[in-house]
Amino acid sequence: MSKEFEITREFEVDATPDEVWEAVTHGTGAYLWPMDPPEPRVGGAAAFGSTVTAWDPPRHLTIRSEDVGFSVQSVNQLEHVIEARDGGRRAWVRYVHSGVFTDDWDNQYDGAAKHTDFYLHTLREYLTHFAPRPVTFASLDGPEASTGADAFAAAGRALGLTDGDARGAELTVHGPQDFDAVLDYRDPYFIGLRTDSALIRLFGRNHWGAPVGISVHDFAADADAKATEGAWRNWLDKVYSQFP
Repeated sequence: MSKEFEITREFEVDATPDEVWEAVTHGTGAYLWPMDPPEPRVGGAAAFGSTVTAWDPPRHLTIRSEDVGFSVQSVNQLEHVIEARDGGRRAWVRYVHSGVFTDDWDNQYDGAAKHTDFYLHTLREYLTHFAPRPVTFASLDGPEASTGADAFAAAGRALGLTDGDARGAELTVHGPQDFDAVLDYRDPYFIGLRTDSALIRLFGRNHWGAPVGISVHDFAADADAKATEGAWRNWLDKVYSQFP
């Protein structure tokens, strides 16, 4: 049964409105994934067949699609309202994700809401620590075994995280190789790791019936997306080679 949804979030960030606008229109690979920027006008084309319905830089952007192409969703709309704070040195952002889910409403809404919090946190991490550095993006999903109920907890253990490690902890992470990082986000569904040159995101999508995923937003000048993807894929395969 089709039903409308709306997910609204508001936050402030240490970035100018222009920097926020640039991130949400052209720098999406730095916190989401790379996508074609919207045409700069109302009625312009945007990513995934959507249309720009509000364009007022750097204050208001709305992008809408009524032919989403997903079996569980028919309408999707993303709106950003951006206002200056502290004389323009900071920005306040109101983000609204709305649309229509056509099936599995509770599960789809829960997943979308929790992903929204993680993506917007990653946006703030990018704006605070890395903007406007160019990004190299890599992403991958784990094997079928990573859809299991305890799969995301297993990934956390493999990284070397303990139950006592909370946001803000500085630690040595056991990834494809050991590296130092700040644990910038952690809940039962997501893990965020920030190094001097990258944002590493782990997604516990097993909670919604999908494999565990990883994305790496790498701001190093010599970043290699293919090598990064291969290294983390090998790591995931090893984690789940004898799971559960």
